[in-house]
Amino acid sequence: MLRCAAVEGLVRTPRLDAAEIAAIADELEHAPAEEVLAWASHAFPGRLVLTCSWQRQSSVLVHLVATHGIDARIVEIDTGLLFPETHATRDALVARYGVEVETLLPRRTVEHQAAVHGERLWERDPDRCCAMRKVAPLERALADAEAWITGIRREQGASRRDARKVELDPVRGVVKVQPLVDWSRRDVEAYIEHHAIPFHPLHAQGYPSIGCVPCTRAVRPGEDERAGRWAGSGKTECGLHARATA
Repeated sequence: MLRCAAVEGLVRTPRLDAAEIAAIADELEHAPAEEVLAWASHAFPGRLVLTCSWQRQSSVLVHLVATHGIDARIVEIDTGLLFPETHATRDALVARYGVEVETLLPRRTVEHQAAVHGERLWERDPDRCCAMRKVAPLERALADAEAWITGIRREQGASRRDARKVELDPVRGVVKVQPLVDWSRRDVEAYIEHHAIPFHPLHAQGYPSIGCVPCTRAVRPGEDERAGRWAGSGKTECGLHARATA
């Protein structure tokens, strides 16, 4: 089932402080994904959000949430620039697991954005485009949340190498729960195959990381998983996963 939502409100201050979160991360470092999710569901009842981009990690997390009775809202951000295969993957997972997915949209359509900011903003100012089409909807998704489940993995690239299974989002003040952070790409693929989970078909065509159509290309041999995102721009993250810097 799909439904659209436009949640408004302020980001909540987490009930756990940085030291407590770090201690929990230490305890959960070697815990399986199911245990991490069970902890989060117990710790943040009714305040836990899973965001899905419908890549491999989303497939695994939807499977885990659905089959282990995890109390979490499932949210997608539809930028208006997604691949048709992305929508098809979402539909296949909804059909398989019977989950409810909230769809959050940017305030402006792609056409309205072009009228205000000019055509193809993603080429001229990709950070601004992501801020409007991804980050702003995420703020609404997390407005009444205390914890946020993501599919980040350390293997994906340098910007994610130090990610932990539980950490504080320094921008939004929510606890990030990252059950797959220590999984390799092969681990994800093997899990999907073992459980016959629907997954994004573009992964089989050289797209290990998939975002918006104009900002995603297939990767070349030897490149890291996210090299096909905003290629040639120097940009490596859309702004959803801001991390503290020294």
